[in-house]
Amino acid sequence: MLSSAPVLAQKAPATRAVQTQPAASAPAAPVAAVQPGFPAPPDIAARGYLLVDITAGNQVLAAKDMDAPMEPASLTKLMTAYIVFDALKSHKITLDQTFGVSTKAWKMPGSRMFIDPKMQVRVEDLVKGMIVQSGNDATMALAEGLAGSEEAFVQKMNDTAKALGMTHTGYRNPEGLTADGHITTARDMAILSTRLMSDFPEYVGYYATKEYAYPGTPASNGTNRNTLLFRDPTVDGLKTGHTDAAGYNLIATAKRPFPNLPEGRRLLAIVFGTASENARANETQKLLNWGYTAFEGIQLFGADQAAVKARIWKGDQREVGLGRHQAITVAVPAGKAQQLTTQVERPDPLVAPVAKDQAVGTLKVMLEGQPINTVQLLALEAVPQAGFFGRLWDSLRMWFGSLF
Repeated sequence: MLSSAPVLAQKAPATRAVQTQPAASAPAAPVAAVQPGFPAPPDIAARGYLLVDITAGNQVLAAKDMDAPMEPASLTKLMTAYIVFDALKSHKITLDQTFGVSTKAWKMPGSRMFIDPKMQVRVEDLVKGMIVQSGNDATMALAEGLAGSEEAFVQKMNDTAKALGMTHTGYRNPEGLTADGHITTARDMAILSTRLMSDFPEYVGYYATKEYAYPGTPASNGTNRNTLLFRDPTVDGLKTGHTDAAGYNLIATAKRPFPNLPEGRRLLAIVFGTASENARANETQKLLNWGYTAFEGIQLFGADQAAVKARIWKGDQREVGLGRHQAITVAVPAGKAQQLTTQVERPDPLVAPVAKDQAVGTLKVMLEGQPINTVQLLALEAVPQAGFFGRLWDSLRMWFGSLF
């Protein structure tokens, strides 16, 4: 889970063996450099916020009250989208399929797509109406069309939140209008946002859509509420929210080129309870810009590169590489890359069989002796058991130790 020591959830196995080594270094990005050793974030005029470096394994760069209960408003629609995208990916529905519009959906207050009960609307248009126009009518039509009723869909929302580890979120509706118990936290929104992007890369492009209006409905209603899409070309999502009780909320993600990171660097900023539409854009932009300048991204190990070669017993080979299939990157205050160290913790003895992608340990990244990130390490290849005599020989060696 996202924690004050910065990382989204990772479970590490019980460990014994510890291996410490200097971290790989890279040229520092310009800009000088408090988690100890971290620069102080700028003043952000919001009830709460969270800044996460997604490229660095969801490392937290700055936070204020990230576990305080907040009203999500239309940030709720991220969970509705998650469930809809899951249904699309599993072929339960298609983008070309049409849903009817109930009287309940038609009469939804607040932001609207302007659909009515005479219409049969394509799922893709409803998705665009929900994301770009923040349409409560489109959102309700999707919920009812997918689950049969609002109540059944809300149950699915809460079940999904629990499965994702969103332990402080409760949903009461699919669109985000104020309701007792309809709450979340910045930490939970980070979990949902990162999973939405990683689980459904084929659909998250809708969040970068700047203009959309359903044919026959007011074109003046067709501009995405996320004004950062128009201000910052590196921003490509995600969602705004506003009610009188919640204030103005925004979850924004940006991807910018960065030295020594071939795929660029993606940050996620979550801001709750700002004073106005302009303020939420300004404060979120401030947080993103600070994250890109105050921290540099350092790639410690490439994709499929072993962070360590671990001795394995009773296997048909003596070692197995532990790493990730994606590059292992860490965010570090600018100019402090040379002060990084890493520590690998893993089971000892490590005994075959080991499956490919089995979690076998953790890589702890430390700055000036303080942990700043933890990455779960996977076996990069399978190691089957050795034959009978190989297992017997290793059993003897493990039993008698140095005698062999």
